[in-house]
Amino acid sequence: MSKPINKILFYGFVIAFVLSSLFPFYWIFITSLKTSAEASQITSGFWPSKLSFSAYNTVFTQDNFLQPLLNSAFVSLATTVLSLITSVLAAYSLARLGIKGKGLILGFILVAGFFPIIAMVGPLFLVFRTLGLLDSFTSLIFTYLIYTLPISTWLLTNFFSQIPKDLEEAAMVDGASRLQALWKIVIPIAVPGIFTAAILSFILAWNDFTFALSFISSPSHFTAPLAIVNLGQSQFQVFYNRIDAAVVVTTLPIALLVLLAQKKIISGLTAGAVK
Repeated sequence: MSKPINKILFYGFVIAFVLSSLFPFYWIFITSLKTSAEASQITSGFWPSKLSFSAYNTVFTQDNFLQPLLNSAFVSLATTVLSLITSVLAAYSLARLGIKGKGLILGFILVAGFFPIIAMVGPLFLVFRTLGLLDSFTSLIFTYLIYTLPISTWLLTNFFSQIPKDLEEAAMVDGASRLQALWKIVIPIAVPGIFTAAILSFILAWNDFTFALSFISSPSHFTAPLAIVNLGQSQFQVFYNRIDAAVVVTTLPIALLVLLAQKKIISGLTAGAVK
């Protein structure tokens, strides 16, 4: 088979894969631009017969979807900050202090990060009920740390291990403490890895549904994914355009964050490269 044919097949496969991946979001987007009557029809076209932003207006005015978005933002940011502070210190210790059994510790951390979420709901529910933390943001933040910390620690440990020790040793010879060397020398170089860990932590916390459903009961504490479940439903009709409008609004911040972070990571890798 000639090279031009191979190239055509390859790009054809890539285009087909990208289109099939984007189609569900495209369908959600166009449904959010339809009227309630058109969205409820069994046979609906690939484009609205008349563009309507009424679903977005209703979501923010009648359904007050801004509050769940702010709740998600607060919980996700708090989780990300706590996860970064803890994982940076833990990863630096594993990478630099010569701790025995480092491989076993990293293996355990990785396994803990992939532990089934549903298996943790029951025990955590009992713990939070005993501590009086149910239906609070605190329960969500501490729960999200369970699976953001392992991934961040494992990622940053590998990243810190690639940074030459000579830089820190030179700083400590000049009188800097180990924490000062970490803050002033290692962290600026490790910005790409830290930024990646922050993005992963934020996305994991932002997209969670299972824990929010299990621990939160007050509508004023609902996060965005949990609020979408109860959105746009009445006794006789489901307003799919409202639900899809909320999905679009929830997805856009993550999409924009990834696009912006991608540029920062690339620039950080270029600026912080060490030979």
